[in-house]
Amino acid sequence: MNICSVTQENIPEFAHLSTPYIQKEYLVDGEIRQWKGNLNSVFSPIAIKTDSQYNNFIGSHPLMDETAALETLNAAVNAYDNGRGEWPRMTVEQRIGCVKHFVSLMKEEREIVVKLLMWEIGKSYNDSCKEFDRTIDYINDTMEALKDLDRISSRFTIEQGIVAQIRRAPLGVVLCMGPFNYPLNETFTTLIPALIMGNTVVVKPPKLGVLLYAPLLKAFQKAFPKGVVNTVYGRGQTVITPIMTSGLVNVLAFIGSSRVADVLKREHPHLHRLKCVLGLDAKNPAIVLKNADVDMAVKECTLGALSFNGQRCTALKIIFVHNSIADQFVAKMATMIDALKVGVPWEENVSITPLPEEGKTKAMQAMVEDAVKKGARIANKNGGIVTDTLFAPILLDNVTPDMEIYTMEQFGPIVPVVRYESIEEAMDYVVNSNYGQQASLFGNNSQELATLIDTLVNQVCRVNVNSQCQRGPDTFPFTGRKDSAEGTLSVSDALRVFSIRTLVAAKKNDSNDKIITQIVKNNESNFLNTDFIL
Repeated sequence: MNICSVTQENIPEFAHLSTPYIQKEYLVDGEIRQWKGNLNSVFSPIAIKTDSQYNNFIGSHPLMDETAALETLNAAVNAYDNGRGEWPRMTVEQRIGCVKHFVSLMKEEREIVVKLLMWEIGKSYNDSCKEFDRTIDYINDTMEALKDLDRISSRFTIEQGIVAQIRRAPLGVVLCMGPFNYPLNETFTTLIPALIMGNTVVVKPPKLGVLLYAPLLKAFQKAFPKGVVNTVYGRGQTVITPIMTSGLVNVLAFIGSSRVADVLKREHPHLHRLKCVLGLDAKNPAIVLKNADVDMAVKECTLGALSFNGQRCTALKIIFVHNSIADQFVAKMATMIDALKVGVPWEENVSITPLPEEGKTKAMQAMVEDAVKKGARIANKNGGIVTDTLFAPILLDNVTPDMEIYTMEQFGPIVPVVRYESIEEAMDYVVNSNYGQQASLFGNNSQELATLIDTLVNQVCRVNVNSQCQRGPDTFPFTGRKDSAEGTLSVSDALRVFSIRTLVAAKKNDSNDKIITQIVKNNESNFLNTDFIL
């Protein structure tokens, strides 16, 4: 039985999932409908043991077909109605009001959402709570950012005898698809800005982390007009392919692998009409210079490489260490890694939890075996201990370019260390990499750091000085070069990426002045107005 097992007695009340979460509901056109077809069983990476039996079945969700998928798409298309629908024509203040209502309803479901995060993807209790709370903060920050944006747009501009008002307008129908590692937060970083800017949405939950959306269906239904939010469940080839080939999707918001993104884009028949907002692969390097503070670098690199088992696109996935301090760095990092607590999500101070992807521990072992066969060394005592879905983190020393781990994104608890003599070895890696999300620099020589920064900013989109790679704060831009991203996400950038600048303009003369003044004074237009949101 390839699962981590526990007994009922060892599960605390706050983590207890009393019965399997059987979901038959889906949201379409403002209705929560019952799916009468096949269901997909959901299994946890953690099993409950009773006598000699193991049970890791935690629920199920609809396996929708092509007809149902297109129904959800058509609901979004009809709700948008080429920009004539209720939602895209609402005032910014009205849309913010709907999102506020949603937040109040969403907060009521915190407990069950957190439980489902723990059981379905193995995320620790503390991190599951943080994901929920950070998502609420993100929504609130998005509303405030939109208020700021709208205040700037509430004035008229007069240039060269033309009077105009420039605002942002929605793009149409958005297909939102998030990743399994942050199934709530990362999905909502595209979903919420897409919605609040006036687009209508079809949401496809990730392959893992699906069940947590069920408790939120009523919140979506109550907070938004019909057809504005619709959910689709099932296998991508069955439900997403017909949605994309229809040509009716205006924006693809996808966070996942570049391979899948390429497939989705090619399925759309009108590529020039499709806008893509993509968060994709990364192989973020840390470069530890010979003058670095070793203790600080070890701490940051350990956190950066192994938070949530290294299952983050922003994780540090390869570490370059100068030869002169490599022995010291590796020894200290090995000690710190072995001190990390390995266990189930609800255990206090747990750092490493079960891996939710089927076959992931075997894939990790194969990558390590390839590296060891080619000369790498497992540097920490507990490295490589596998207990079903639990994989004790491995520090791999002496990694070289001929190993899979050197270029392949591991997305798991393996930390490869490359020893270098010339800084050009590390810089060549960054330049030749297919990815360009972030990098971390560790050192104390300001001149050397400045030189490296000036090169790295043209290769990656965030350079972290003496700190791990990360996404936050959410007000900072989040994007990447090469195969790592398309479009920029942050609280303010996301509002822009899901909208387009649109203006109303007229020659300035007595007649037009009178017409525009009348429209504004009488509040005859939701777009052309000078309302100021406090």
